[in-house]
Amino acid sequence: MSLLRAIFRTRNHHRIGLTDWLAYGFLLAGILLMFGPALWLALSSLKTKSALQEFPPSFLPMGQKEIKFSDKLDGLPVYLVPIDEKYSMELVLQRRIGLMGLFIDPSRPEAEPIRVKMEEVKPVRELTVAWNNYTEPLRRFRFDRFLGNSLFVTIVSTLLTLLVNSMCAFALSKYSFRGRDAIFVFILSTLMVPISVILIPAFMVITSLGLTNSLWGVILPPIATPTGVFLLRQYMLTIPDELIDAARMDGASEWRIYWRIIIPLAMPALAVLGIFSVMWRWNDFLWPLIVLNREENFTLQLGLATFQGELDTQWHYLLAMTMMTLAPVVIVFTLLQRHITTGIASSGLK
Repeated sequence: MSLLRAIFRTRNHHRIGLTDWLAYGFLLAGILLMFGPALWLALSSLKTKSALQEFPPSFLPMGQKEIKFSDKLDGLPVYLVPIDEKYSMELVLQRRIGLMGLFIDPSRPEAEPIRVKMEEVKPVRELTVAWNNYTEPLRRFRFDRFLGNSLFVTIVSTLLTLLVNSMCAFALSKYSFRGRDAIFVFILSTLMVPISVILIPAFMVITSLGLTNSLWGVILPPIATPTGVFLLRQYMLTIPDELIDAARMDGASEWRIYWRIIIPLAMPALAVLGIFSVMWRWNDFLWPLIVLNREENFTLQLGLATFQGELDTQWHYLLAMTMMTLAPVVIVFTLLQRHITTGIASSGLK
C-alpha cells in the first residue's frame, strides 16, 4: 500500500494538476524507453518463423489461423472468403492453383470446394504463441552444455575477480609504501588501452601455457580489472584505519584483517563489482571466440552464433535463446540491486 501511495502521490492532495500529468507522462515515457525494447524482444521470441518475416511487423505474436483435420496432416490456413457482396465466411485453403484457390468449409470438409481468386481473400490472423521456439533448441542443440560452460566461466571468473581485485585494493588503500600512488595511476592508465591491442599478446600467453580450447583460458586473463581495483579502493578508503590498528593490537594477522574486517565492510562495493563482472563474463563473445575452437567448450554466446548461417538465420530460435541468456543477469541484478546505490555512492564511481 505504501508503494501505491508513493506512485499516485500528487502535489495537491485533493486533485491531479498539470504538474502531476506532466510528471506521470515523463515517467511513462521513461518506462517505455527503458523496457520497450526488452518487451519487444520477449514478444518476438514467441512468434513463428513466418510471423517474424512479416512487414509491417506486429507487436503481439500474431499468426495466420490454421485448422487441422488430421493428426497426420499439417494445419491448413484459414482465409476470409467473400461469398457475395454482403457476406464473407472463414474457409480453409485446400489447394492453390495459380492465382486461384480452392476453399472448403471446415464444418463440411466433404463439400465441393469453392474457387476464388487469391487477391479477393484475406488471411485470418489470431494470437499464436510459438512455445516450441524454447523447447526445440533444447532438443536439437547442445544448449545445456553451452549453458553449463557459461555458468562455470561466469561464476569462477567472478569469484576470482572479487578476490584478486579486493586484495589489490586493500593493499593500495590501507598500506603505505613507496610508489603506491604511481602504481594506482598506472593501473588506471590501462583503461585507455583498447582491448584490440592486447588480444594478440594475451592469446600468445594463453597458447604458451597450453590453455587454448580450455575454459580456464577464458577465465584467467580478464580477472584483474582496473575498474574493479578503482571501485574497491575508493570504497575501502572510507573504512576507518582505527579498526585495522585495533585488530593488529589484538594479534590479528593481515589475512584475518582482510577476511574478517575489510571484506564484510566492503560488501556493498563487492556486490556492485560482482554485478559488473557477471555482465562482463556472461555477455563476453570476442575473447571466448579467440580461445575456444571446439564446440563442446563453447559458451552460451558462441552457441547462439550457431543459429546464424551463411544463407539463413533462425531468428525465432535465436530470439528465444537470447531471452533465456538474459535470465541469469536479471536474477543477479535483482538479488544485489539494493547494494548498487550504496556501493557506487561510497566508491565515487561516476
